Amino acid sequence: KMLVLNCSTKLQMLEKMLRWSFPVSLKVYGAVMNINRGNPFRKEVVVDSWPDFKAVITRPQRQTDDLDHYTNAHAVFYKEPQAYQELLENTNAINWEQIFQIQGIVLTWFKGNRIDELVGLKSLNGVWILPFCSAGGEGKVLMDPKFTLAYLDISHSSLLNKTWSRGGNPRCEKYLANLICSFPSACVLDDKRYPLSWSLTDQFATMIHSYTLPEHRRKGFSRLVTTTLAKKLHSCGFPVQGNVLEANLPSVSLLKSMNAHFLPSPRSQPENCTKIRSLYQSQISTGK
Repeated sequence: KMLVLNCSTKLQMLEKMLRWSFPVSLKVYGAVMNINRGNPFRKEVVVDSWPDFKAVITRPQRQTDDLDHYTNAHAVFYKEPQAYQELLENTNAINWEQIFQIQGIVLTWFKGNRIDELVGLKSLNGVWILPFCSAGGEGKVLMDPKFTLAYLDISHSSLLNKTWSRGGNPRCEKYLANLICSFPSACVLDDKRYPLSWSLTDQFATMIHSYTLPEHRRKGFSRLVTTTLAKKLHSCGFPVQGNVLEANLPSVSLLKSMNAHFLPSPRSQPENCTKIRSLYQSQISTGK
């Protein structure tokens, strides 16, 4: 069976309950936080049962473009693989006629008629999170006075679309414009208000598309932008998280220098996940 959580009280309860399953619940947690704070991307939550849920999926309330996998994004978290499998196979939790993406940390692989269709579903081994105490240090960057630290605006969406490895098409540009209008971002602008370095946040409260123009790299802009956006997210109560490819050595090096925690496979090193969960539970309990 499938239940759609529409009650604001239940959604607030779910947000609190998901904290106890960090870090594997991070994607769903970020989506639920955004739902509880205005729901700018018009998401909804599906569970297998309530309040003792075993699987959670966040999805768009309505998706009219069958080919827009940017906006048609789902986040998943489950305590029992069987419950998640049944939710996918035996309900209308997902519209299988559309192109979509699923984000979440996969704990167990399993086979099934519908599950086999999830060709692109992978464990997010490149997930990182940044402790509150590490979200600082922007004052160490000495910028040219003609450069300014600011937020992205919708006029920058074309540049972001061209420079994003996942972009380069009209649907992506529209998606990025919606993200810019809906969620926190940070950037360095030149004297003509042209972005030189930036990062923004997606519908799962994940930092994405952190990028610096090649001619402006090695100037400390990436650190400045990352710490600025991280502090903004922390001030709003969000955990700071992102995805990074292991081959992206400059970004990995930057994140390590900022004391970011890289999530291992939950199956192989559960003790590390426990430490990270404890870290964020302590931050939330102290109001950070």
